[in-house]
Amino acid sequence: MAKLRVVYRCTACGASEPKWGGRCNACGEWNTLSEELEQPAGRTASGISLAPASAPTRIGDVSTLAAGPRSTGISELDRVLGGGLVPGSVSLVGGEPGVGKSTLLLQVLAAWSGRALYVSAEESAQQVRMRADRLDAVRDDLWLHAEMSLPRIIAALDDLAPELLVVDSIQTIADPDVASAPGTVVQVRECAHRLVQEAKRRGLAVVLVGHVTKEGGLAGPRVLEHVVDTVLTFEGDRHHALRLLRAVKHRYGPTDELGLFEMRETGLIGVPDASRLFLADRHAGIAGSIIVPTMEGHRPVLVELQALISDSNLPQPRRSAQGLDQGRLSMLLAVLERRAGLSLAKFDVFTSVVGGIRLSEPGADLAICLAVASARLDRPLPDGLVACGEIGLGGEIRQVGHTPRRLAEAARLGQRTVLCPPSAPSDVPGIAIRRVATLSEALDAAGLGRRG
Repeated sequence: MAKLRVVYRCTACGASEPKWGGRCNACGEWNTLSEELEQPAGRTASGISLAPASAPTRIGDVSTLAAGPRSTGISELDRVLGGGLVPGSVSLVGGEPGVGKSTLLLQVLAAWSGRALYVSAEESAQQVRMRADRLDAVRDDLWLHAEMSLPRIIAALDDLAPELLVVDSIQTIADPDVASAPGTVVQVRECAHRLVQEAKRRGLAVVLVGHVTKEGGLAGPRVLEHVVDTVLTFEGDRHHALRLLRAVKHRYGPTDELGLFEMRETGLIGVPDASRLFLADRHAGIAGSIIVPTMEGHRPVLVELQALISDSNLPQPRRSAQGLDQGRLSMLLAVLERRAGLSLAKFDVFTSVVGGIRLSEPGADLAICLAVASARLDRPLPDGLVACGEIGLGGEIRQVGHTPRRLAEAARLGQRTVLCPPSAPSDVPGIAIRRVATLSEALDAAGLGRRG
């Protein structure tokens, strides 16, 4: 038997080094090299089979009928996936421990209209059955396989011929013919490649659960994200009921949709009216609070943005941004000081987006500035006021996309006035539009102009 060789493989890019070092020479990442046993020269991973040879085909002759999505039975997930799971596709779902990944996928399996197989490589069959009882997810065509061996999983596919396979999780699956421990770069890569091949060959929809690192990224080699068709991130604070599902990569549809769920005792419940949920506990008349009409994909959502200003004795006052980009907040504070004459140099500034959602689009710039100015001057903004617009370094207010849909959503929830750029479209029924060209004009229109 050939002797196995010890190598040090990068968990970020998969490159190997003959000896350990603090930094990977291939990708430049630090502290990512881990010790592994490499296959002898000339040996290949077990079970890797090439797909049948095919001849070149005119692109116009390729049928797209088999590439249509199939509904999962959960509307919020279908929204993110662009209609559902595509036969032959492989999706990767990542998220923090305890956020609800297994709960969501068990509900998908229960709602699936066909034979499905759930491979549980982390929990025992009894643990999964107890969760299924709580979620009312027990049905005749749902099969459970508590197994970590890849060849046995493939054998189960041969016996059952399911239409949907969920593997929880890919980091705990191992091929005994690959000379590495479960969860290593080699095992994750080889097992993922084999499952992708099986999905394409059988026309089987596969969903893989992936672990995340302490930085929030998907654990394992980067090739794992490249080899799958869809990468979903499931986010949420375990201390709050709200969960957010996004598509980071999706070969069969858009990547800008957002799915919202609420965690309850009976499982995850879709939230069709996200704006009403975010504004349910809002108190009007508080300085530093404003409503922002934002866009999550094609979905308008109203969220509350809050700011708090306090005296600081620190040489460098604190700038806290919860749910906002830290760099953009610093830029907007500089514009407020330079273009609107609002002194903030000796104050701590705290900003937060209520509900756990993250605002990354520039359309929230005007609302952030108004909230900070309201908190600094201790003057509440008028009730029923919303604002949307991007702010440039010169203090000018610029147009943002999908403004009519934003304003229509604001009007639906009873907001009465909106501050927006001069280039905003014509009037929207149910809400008064006040066009402002500069940040100073916006502060005056909101009653925050400098006095005295």
